[in-house]
Amino acid sequence: MVIPLALLNLPAPELPVWLLLFLLLLGLAALTFGGDWLTQGAAAISMNLSVSPLLVGLTVVSMATSMPELVTSLLAARESPGLALGNILGSNVANIGLILGITAVIAPLAVQSRLIRREVPILILVTGLFFYFALGGYTRIEGIILLVLTVVYLIYVIRSARLEDAAINEEFMGEVEAAANKSNLQAVSLVLLGALLLALGADVLVGSSVELATRLGISDALIGLTIVAVGTSLPELAASIAAARAGHSDICAGNIVGSNLFNLLLIGGCVATIIPIPVAPELLRVEFPAMFVLTMLLLWFFRSNHTVSRREGVVLLLLYVSILSLSAVSQMGLL
Repeated sequence: MVIPLALLNLPAPELPVWLLLFLLLLGLAALTFGGDWLTQGAAAISMNLSVSPLLVGLTVVSMATSMPELVTSLLAARESPGLALGNILGSNVANIGLILGITAVIAPLAVQSRLIRREVPILILVTGLFFYFALGGYTRIEGIILLVLTVVYLIYVIRSARLEDAAINEEFMGEVEAAANKSNLQAVSLVLLGALLLALGADVLVGSSVELATRLGISDALIGLTIVAVGTSLPELAASIAAARAGHSDICAGNIVGSNLFNLLLIGGCVATIIPIPVAPELLRVEFPAMFVLTMLLLWFFRSNHTVSRREGVVLLLLYVSILSLSAVSQMGLL
């Protein structure tokens, strides 16, 4: 295997560890900027086409912020299926435990939108289905089912968005108001540059991550669950913190719920359709149950006074650290 970036002209085994770490961070940075530019460009194009802010926030932005996970998982699928699956699981766990936790600590989140509250039970059902499919490994049939459900979900969101009131639409306008000031040329340029950075960043990230895992003697899945998952979730973190500071609480919830749905349906579906994904028994002991429990907890927090308080944010952060610790122990065969 040769680490991408041919200008280094060195096979991976000859690269020092510090350079591998640098390449990993470089890949994460490229994914972060690429995801941000792609999101801005896609939102601007949608706004220029007079799509409602609510619809842009719940579909275009949620899908675009999931692009780092999608590109990374697709590139990792053939070389390292464990890394691809670990990235999906780790991103969903990080979105709820880390990102929602940090955002709630910064500013308690009031969740009022009826649309958001309806989507959480859907997320629970999809998470349970994804867990069920994992018991026998993901085949192309399961991948196609997940992609079909992606289309069904998008149709549901489009129809539901038309029933929401003007106040909710106005709140989501805050998420895409910057995009409304970009011309089509600027928007297309951002999409193309973002896509290029995503491709290059994912290529470098996957290559350096797999090599580091080999050098350190740990599983690709653990790298995917931790470093790669957190790195590819940075666009969601940035979007949620910005929305929280602006007082747009529902947008934070929408970003996380929408991103988790697209991670399971779109990314899981794409990867499994291209190449079947075997599931390591270790993942069924810790990571899959943890993802399901956190998703159930999400519903509880959203329905308890319709607010995620700072105390609940701290609980989520502590749970996230605990899950990562258990994952590490499990992946090393000590559990």
